[in-house]
Amino acid sequence: MAPISIRAVLISESVDPRCRAILEENGIRVTEKTSMKKDELIAEIKDYDGLVVRSATKVTADVINAANNLKIIGRAGTGVDNVDVDAATKKGIIVMNTPSGNTISAAELTCALLMSLSRNVPQAAMSMKQGNWDRKKFMGAELFGKVLGIVGLGRIGKEVASRMQSFGMKTIGYDPITPPEVSASWGVEQMSLEQLWPQCDYITVHTPLMPSTVGLLNDETFAKCKKGVKVVNCARGGIIDEAALLRALESGQCGGAGLDVFVEEPPKDRSLVDHPNVISCPHLGASTKEAQARCGEDIALQIVDMVKGKKLVGAVNAQVLASTFSQESHQLIKLGEAVGAVLRSCSASKKPFSRVQIATKGDCMESCTGYMTSAVLVGLLSQDSGCCLNFINVLNLAKDTGIMVNQAHYVSDGAAEGVCKVELVADGCSFKASGSVHGGIPVLLELSDSVYRQPVALTGNLLFFKASASPQLLSSVAGLPQHKCSASKYS
Repeated sequence: MAPISIRAVLISESVDPRCRAILEENGIRVTEKTSMKKDELIAEIKDYDGLVVRSATKVTADVINAANNLKIIGRAGTGVDNVDVDAATKKGIIVMNTPSGNTISAAELTCALLMSLSRNVPQAAMSMKQGNWDRKKFMGAELFGKVLGIVGLGRIGKEVASRMQSFGMKTIGYDPITPPEVSASWGVEQMSLEQLWPQCDYITVHTPLMPSTVGLLNDETFAKCKKGVKVVNCARGGIIDEAALLRALESGQCGGAGLDVFVEEPPKDRSLVDHPNVISCPHLGASTKEAQARCGEDIALQIVDMVKGKKLVGAVNAQVLASTFSQESHQLIKLGEAVGAVLRSCSASKKPFSRVQIATKGDCMESCTGYMTSAVLVGLLSQDSGCCLNFINVLNLAKDTGIMVNQAHYVSDGAAEGVCKVELVADGCSFKASGSVHGGIPVLLELSDSVYRQPVALTGNLLFFKASASPQLLSSVAGLPQHKCSASKYS
């Protein structure tokens, strides 16, 4: 993979000054323009290689399509729901966030809302300011001995569990990714959602907003909960169905809610905000000096590390690139692209392509099947895509054009070097090639039925000549006496 050049970055929101300082210290020109409207951003973004945002800037498909030079969108915070990741991926733009920058701040706010719900702290404070002394009205409940259900056991969920366990709460949870034995080591017993709902006195959600999590708490799930259950959402608006929550509050099925996020921000419908059993905040999860400093610094360092070829952290749509920062991977990528280019030339008259099978063999290739597949496809499709093709968008392009892509890895048969074998099917014809890396140089070992006794270096300009098994035609093309020339199908 060629190094990613980032020369100019636009920061469209207020981020910590360390973000700009780190970028400029590393030779990247930075422009800060905040509070831009959509049309202003579309006009401005054309001149930049990178864009840094927080949560207010909506990086829509229109913005992305206007960004001819854009290579990276950096979100200084957790989540990327204000970025059209699909549109960015199709255009080959890396979308990156800072997955751990606001973990502690979000976890602490969650805990503050849980405690406030248990003791009615905000309502009591407001009543005092109004000159009242209502001790009976604000009778609370202890957290000690209560059951806290944590839906989403990532970084924030883990920190919430740790803190609330110190209050003597029993923590149970659900997460489709975190292994149960891992969460058990933090003191969280995992179970299905169907098992979790009826046990909880309090529920807090810490999942991304995606189709599977929209309305995770709804009329049906509230009905399965204990009467009077209290809920907290410091993650994303919409994970808790707001209309269902209001109905549960009105019926008493839900005893209170702590909300830092809403479907619409700021919410025009004030029904939840104004409800006496709701404690609400204006999306303050990451609003601490420490979190903003970490997120601003993290996104800048992540961009610089990527540009310098050190590592890739926080990329949400380019995980395949994370393994491509070693010298060995650079050589293998060149091999994959070269083999793909050879097959593209061999099959030029047989389009469209219908299937590509990429197989790696050898212990040294076991961890690189993913990026080798992308490398082969870049070499195969680069001249025909009509767009800037790279590892980020090539799999999507192959799928969109109807190419079935299969990948596999086979154990070593004793060969010292790893081997990449590719079969391409186009217009009913099959084309095969295999290659390896010898002495740091990609070489072709086999092309269709021809095995090269001397591997062919895949560098510079190459001419492949297809002929019959008879040496007469090849010798005449090469200008050599027939007795000095032997031929295979490809030479």
